Amino acid sequence: MSPPLMQFALDEARAAAARGEVPVGAVLVRGDEMLARAGNRTLVDRDPTAHAEMLVIRAAAARLGSERLLDCDLYVTLEPCAMCAAAMSFARIRRLYFGAVDPKGGAVEHGPRFFAQPTCHHRPEVYSGIGESESAALLKEFFAARR
Repeated sequence: MSPPLMQFALDEARAAAARGEVPVGAVLVRGDEMLARAGNRTLVDRDPTAHAEMLVIRAAAARLGSERLLDCDLYVTLEPCAMCAAAMSFARIRRLYFGAVDPKGGAVEHGPRFFAQPTCHHRPEVYSGIGESESAALLKEFFAARR
């Protein structure tokens, strides 16, 4: 069983799948306060940047009235892509917890390894494999149904 905050992200991923979206969900918290939660909405919103991570970062920044999300932690079911990793860096996210790895599109432990680049201005603490089996199973089921 995944930690409680990752369960909220998994719930968002399931809701995204029900909308026909790639099942990725995210939750952004500060201390005990959940600031935002979302699932992918690229198809629904007709927006290629509407990844779950981007949506929670935007919502939390609006809620806090600041582009800096200091002392905030982000939970996401899939290893973030380069766009989302960059947004986390710019927002100064404190910690990133993610579930399944993404060897093709991931940019934290795979691909460009964004946070390891010398041009990266802020590096969150990264914890991978949180709820990995549940996150990976959602993705596998989603893509198997489309083949």
